[in-house]
Amino acid sequence: MHNTDILEVAQRWAGENRKLALATVIETWGSAPRPEGSRLVVDADGHFEGSVSGGCVETAVIETALEVIRNGKPRVLEFGVSNERAWEVGLACGGRIQVYVEPVESASVAPGERRN
Repeated sequence: MHNTDILEVAQRWAGENRKLALATVIETWGSAPRPEGSRLVVDADGHFEGSVSGGCVETAVIETALEVIRNGKPRVLEFGVSNERAWEVGLACGGRIQVYVEPVESASVAPGERRN
């Protein structure tokens, strides 16, 4: 699924008044499973579309997205081979990724748009 498709899913789900979080790969170093700009959208029931890591850290990102939905506070996650949590969740590709997880508050807000 392409990133534009993920944004369309996010827009549709937001239009259905679902509470959402959007995760976006904002930086990569070395060998990374997905490129910068890769996205994953998660709703409050744990449904998700997209990928930020090809599956190796998705569970941890989804758990964080559910927390972001509950508290409304964006988070930046970093996974890499030197990160103990990354080994737990399986990011052993030799690189690192940084993922921005933000709440999506309504259909009128463009998903992926950073707010101050």
